[in-house]
Amino acid sequence: MYSYQYPRPAVTVDILLFAEDSIDRKILLIQRKNRPFKDHWALPGGFVEMDESLEESALRELREETGLSRVQLTQLGAFGAPDRDPRGRVITVAYYGAIDATQAHVVAGSDAVDARWFSTTELPSLAFDHQKIIAAAIETLDGLESERKV
Repeated sequence: MYSYQYPRPAVTVDILLFAEDSIDRKILLIQRKNRPFKDHWALPGGFVEMDESLEESALRELREETGLSRVQLTQLGAFGAPDRDPRGRVITVAYYGAIDATQAHVVAGSDAVDARWFSTTELPSLAFDHQKIIAAAIETLDGLESERKV
Protein backbone atom coordinates (compact mmCIF):
# COMPACT_ATOMS: atom_id res chain seq x y z
CA MET A 1 0.00 0.00 0.00
CA TYR A 2 1.32 3.41 -0.98
CA SER A 3 1.72 5.94 1.82
CA TYR A 4 1.63 9.68 1.19
CA GLN A 5 4.03 12.00 2.92
CA TYR A 6 1.18 14.39 3.71
CA PRO A 7 -0.79 14.22 6.97
CA ARG A 8 -4.34 12.92 6.65
CA PRO A 9 -7.16 14.80 8.33
CA ALA A 10 -10.08 12.97 9.89
CA VAL A 11 -13.56 13.40 8.39
CA THR A 12 -16.79 13.76 10.33
CA VAL A 13 -20.41 14.46 9.48
CA ASP A 14 -22.78 16.78 11.33
CA ILE A 15 -26.55 16.73 10.94
CA LEU A 16 -28.83 19.75 11.16
CA LEU A 17 -32.37 18.51 11.60
CA PHE A 18 -34.98 21.26 11.59
CA ALA A 19 -38.65 21.34 12.54
CA GLU A 20 -41.00 24.27 12.19
CA ASP A 21 -44.12 24.99 14.16
CA SER A 22 -46.45 27.98 14.07
CA ILE A 23 -44.08 29.93 16.32
CA ASP A 24 -40.54 29.36 15.06
CA ARG A 25 -37.90 27.08 13.57
CA LYS A 26 -36.35 24.47 15.86
CA ILE A 27 -33.18 22.42 15.58
CA LEU A 28 -32.34 19.08 17.16
CA LEU A 29 -29.25 19.07 19.38
CA ILE A 30 -27.57 16.42 21.48
CA GLN A 31 -25.76 16.83 24.77
CA ARG A 32 -22.33 15.23 24.43
CA LYS A 33 -21.43 12.33 26.71
CA ASN A 34 -17.71 12.36 25.93
CA ARG A 35 -14.77 14.71 25.62
CA PRO A 36 -14.08 17.06 24.04
CA PHE A 37 -16.94 19.36 25.02
CA LYS A 38 -18.41 16.82 27.45
CA ASP A 39 -21.93 17.95 28.53
CA HIS A 40 -22.04 20.70 25.88
CA TRP A 41 -24.80 20.81 23.30
CA ALA A 42 -23.86 19.94 19.74
CA LEU A 43 -25.21 18.84 16.40
CA PRO A 44 -25.63 15.07 16.08
CA GLY A 45 -22.65 13.69 14.21
CA GLY A 46 -19.42 11.80 14.32
CA PHE A 47 -16.57 10.21 12.44
CA VAL A 48 -17.01 8.67 9.00
CA GLU A 49 -16.22 4.95 8.92
CA MET A 50 -13.86 3.68 6.20
CA ASP A 51 -16.54 1.53 4.54
CA GLU A 52 -19.43 4.02 4.32
CA SER A 53 -20.37 6.99 2.20
CA LEU A 54 -20.77 10.42 3.76
CA GLU A 55 -24.57 10.20 3.60
CA GLU A 56 -24.57 6.69 5.09
CA SER A 57 -22.41 8.02 7.91
CA ALA A 58 -24.78 10.95 8.52
CA LEU A 59 -27.82 8.65 8.65
CA ARG A 60 -25.99 6.22 10.98
CA GLU A 61 -24.88 8.97 13.36
CA LEU A 62 -28.38 10.47 13.44
CA ARG A 63 -29.88 7.06 14.24
CA GLU A 64 -27.26 6.23 16.88
CA GLU A 65 -27.47 9.57 18.70
CA THR A 66 -31.20 10.41 18.40
CA GLY A 67 -33.04 7.22 17.43
CA LEU A 68 -34.32 8.85 14.23
CA SER A 69 -34.19 7.06 10.90
CA ARG A 70 -35.67 7.38 7.43
CA VAL A 71 -34.84 11.09 7.26
CA GLN A 72 -34.16 12.83 3.95
CA LEU A 73 -30.86 14.70 4.14
CA THR A 74 -29.22 17.22 1.81
CA GLN A 75 -25.54 18.10 1.88
CA LEU A 76 -24.99 21.66 3.13
CA GLY A 77 -21.23 21.90 2.72
CA ALA A 78 -17.86 21.26 4.28
CA PHE A 79 -16.33 23.08 7.23
CA GLY A 80 -12.61 22.79 7.78
CA ALA A 81 -11.06 25.54 9.87
CA PRO A 82 -7.77 24.06 11.15
CA ASP A 83 -8.71 24.67 14.79
CA ARG A 84 -12.38 23.62 14.68
CA ASP A 85 -11.74 20.44 16.69
CA PRO A 86 -9.30 20.20 19.62
CA ARG A 87 -8.60 16.52 18.79
CA GLY A 88 -6.70 17.47 15.65
CA ARG A 89 -7.29 18.26 11.99
CA VAL A 90 -10.93 17.33 11.40
CA ILE A 91 -13.02 18.32 8.40
CA THR A 92 -16.78 17.95 8.70
CA VAL A 93 -19.42 17.61 6.01
CA ALA A 94 -22.75 18.99 7.19
CA TYR A 95 -26.16 17.67 6.13
CA TYR A 96 -29.56 19.21 6.76
CA GLY A 97 -33.12 17.99 6.70
CA ALA A 98 -36.56 18.73 8.11
CA ILE A 99 -39.13 16.62 9.91
CA ASP A 100 -42.38 17.04 11.79
CA ALA A 101 -41.15 17.18 15.39
CA THR A 102 -44.56 16.15 16.73
CA GLN A 103 -44.26 12.86 14.85
CA ALA A 104 -40.64 12.16 15.82
CA HIS A 105 -39.73 10.24 18.95
CA VAL A 106 -36.24 11.44 19.85
CA VAL A 107 -34.15 9.30 22.22
CA ALA A 108 -30.57 10.08 23.21
CA GLY A 109 -28.25 7.19 22.51
CA SER A 110 -24.67 6.21 21.75
CA ASP A 111 -22.47 9.10 22.89
CA ALA A 112 -25.36 11.48 23.69
CA VAL A 113 -26.62 12.17 27.22
CA ASP A 114 -29.72 14.00 26.00
CA ALA A 115 -31.37 15.02 22.73
CA ARG A 116 -33.90 17.81 22.40
CA TRP A 117 -35.32 20.53 20.21
CA PHE A 118 -34.16 24.15 20.59
CA SER A 119 -35.46 27.31 18.98
CA THR A 120 -32.88 28.56 16.48
CA THR A 121 -33.26 32.00 18.08
CA GLU A 122 -32.43 30.71 21.59
CA LEU A 123 -29.52 28.30 21.23
CA PRO A 124 -27.37 27.16 24.16
CA SER A 125 -23.59 27.45 24.08
CA LEU A 126 -22.46 24.97 21.41
CA ALA A 127 -19.47 22.67 20.93
CA PHE A 128 -16.94 22.96 18.12
CA ASP A 129 -17.94 25.43 15.36
CA HIS A 130 -21.57 24.31 15.40
CA GLN A 131 -22.90 27.87 15.82
CA LYS A 132 -21.22 28.77 12.51
CA ILE A 133 -22.60 25.66 10.79
CA ILE A 134 -26.13 26.38 12.04
CA ALA A 135 -25.87 29.99 10.82
CA ALA A 136 -24.82 28.77 7.36
CA ALA A 137 -27.73 26.32 7.24
CA ILE A 138 -30.26 28.97 8.28
CA GLU A 139 -28.93 31.31 5.61
CA THR A 140 -29.29 28.54 3.03
CA LEU A 141 -32.83 27.66 4.15
CA ASP A 142 -33.91 31.32 4.18
CA GLY A 143 -32.52 31.70 0.66
CA LEU A 144 -34.42 28.64 -0.54
CA GLU A 145 -37.64 29.95 0.99
CA SER A 146 -37.13 33.34 -0.69
CA GLU A 147 -36.64 31.64 -4.08
CA ARG A 148 -39.88 29.68 -3.67
CA LYS A 149 -41.84 32.87 -2.98
CA VAL A 150 -40.65 34.51 -6.21
